[in-house]
Amino acid sequence: MIRPKQSLGQNFLRDDNIVRKIVAAVNPQPDDALLEIGPGEGALTKFLAPRVERLIVVDVDRRVIERMNELYPHGEVESVHRDFLEIDFTEILERRQASALRIVGNIPYNITSPILFHILDHRQHVSDATLMMQREVARRLVAKPNTKEYGILAVFSQLFADVELLFDVSPSCFFPAPKVTSSVVQLKMLKQPRFALRDEPQFRAMVRAIFGKRRKTLRNSLSYFVDPVPDLPPRFDLSKRPEALSIEELVELGNAI
Repeated sequence: MIRPKQSLGQNFLRDDNIVRKIVAAVNPQPDDALLEIGPGEGALTKFLAPRVERLIVVDVDRRVIERMNELYPHGEVESVHRDFLEIDFTEILERRQASALRIVGNIPYNITSPILFHILDHRQHVSDATLMMQREVARRLVAKPNTKEYGILAVFSQLFADVELLFDVSPSCFFPAPKVTSSVVQLKMLKQPRFALRDEPQFRAMVRAIFGKRRKTLRNSLSYFVDPVPDLPPRFDLSKRPEALSIEELVELGNAI
């Protein structure tokens, strides 16, 4: 048995009913290039491995990788001892002769946002991701304008993917039990952004700047991105706060600057 490390944000899933629901949502096919983030004790792995020709599991914890190698000594699971944020998606796809990765995992709460941004940054190599995370973060992914949850995660996730909150998971399904409820979310990557971007890096920078000052008006928050703020067409009401703008309106604003 692996003792969970708090420093790694480890809460191991121990409820097979929840695992079956996740696997049903993923619906893995034999030839899928399927990658599991943070297999832990292997609760999800044992249901995924028989469904694909060779499952890839990634974990920064050497103990987990050693355990995976013990459980799957015949190569049916490829265990990678590495930080997921350092994974070369292209190398995996070339080796697997696959066009896109499918990603699944019960991801550590302490690095949920970096993992999500990493997947979105490499979305051209990913078809979908089914992830367990803190419910608070999951709600931010599906948030709508004029809510406190609406922000950078919602904008980027919904611009680049179809996002669905599938179901909640009780703390009692984990060891050790976290202090918060979890949720399973599925992101299906779009071939192109939902709305056409003139300059994606510039748009990303603008969104980060204005939501970093979300309580200020757009006229003030935009000055942290571009100073002076250029004259914009009258349709842009700069007296609004960033959270009042839909994703389409944010894209229009970014394209106009």
